Amino acid sequence: MKKTKKVVITGAGGFVGHHLVSFLKKKGYWVRGVDIKHPEYKSTDADEFLKLDLREKKNALKATEGMDHVYALAADMGGMGFISKNHATILYNNATINLNTIEAARINKVGRYFYSSSACIYPEYRQIKSKLKPLKEEDAFPAQPQDAYGWEKLVTEILAKYYHEEHGLETRIARFHNIFGPYGTWDGGREKAPAAICRKVAIAKLTGKKEIEIWGDGKQTRSFCYIDDCLNGIYKLMMSDFREPLNIGQDRMVTIDQLVDIVSKTAGVNFKKKHIPGPQGVRGRNSDNTKLRETLKWEPEISLEEGLARTYQWIEEQVKTKNKN
Repeated sequence: MKKTKKVVITGAGGFVGHHLVSFLKKKGYWVRGVDIKHPEYKSTDADEFLKLDLREKKNALKATEGMDHVYALAADMGGMGFISKNHATILYNNATINLNTIEAARINKVGRYFYSSSACIYPEYRQIKSKLKPLKEEDAFPAQPQDAYGWEKLVTEILAKYYHEEHGLETRIARFHNIFGPYGTWDGGREKAPAAICRKVAIAKLTGKKEIEIWGDGKQTRSFCYIDDCLNGIYKLMMSDFREPLNIGQDRMVTIDQLVDIVSKTAGVNFKKKHIPGPQGVRGRNSDNTKLRETLKWEPEISLEEGLARTYQWIEEQVKTKNKN
């Protein structure tokens, strides 16, 4: 009988990590979840959940001990409202977490190591217009990420490459492009654009408001990838022989105003958009999925409309529940 592989997911109390625990459990893995907090909206499916602060090396060693694979998703993160105001905190916390985790994986002789990077590593000078060429993996250099979050992600990508070259650790690196879906942060300041917009639309719908506020002029662009597609991409990459960074995201670019329109249609209401000052990040960003298709023979399949419909339904229920309490 084939031995059940043991995997650890760091950041298992967060959005992607929580979903990944359930995904890998269904595939038959024994899963250890690690985070400084339990999942906020739904109990974990992990076989074991350890509350550990990975900024301490001893905790990283404990987290990775006895594991065949590591999925390193732990990060201090949030939407632009959080990222734009916490550069030192983000850089220190995330660098410490990732330095400890990959070194612990080496010491504990982990077989394979997945690192969750981000489209935030791409240079700001390639993202100054709303309409732009999709970002290819090789566009990362010359480097100029916009913020500390992106710089730390890029440095850790390079660290993973060196750990493979020097220590033989099998590393896999995914650059996520705006992953969204249910059971993620939707209020409090750390939420990302799809969740924030779903919340604003739900509140307006339930309170009878005719207007919602949008940061910026609404013409800034992004591509958005639904969580189920992200999970499939992570697993396919982890099981592949490809060691270079790879985009995981949709390659359909929309404006923030268009994102609002899609959510409003899902909710069955129309609102006037009030554009106000606020952090916006880069002007435009989209994923080039050429290498993704070539490497994994796959690309995301769930449409933006379908993903937002599922996400909005969950967030509207959260808003209703919160208003009752």
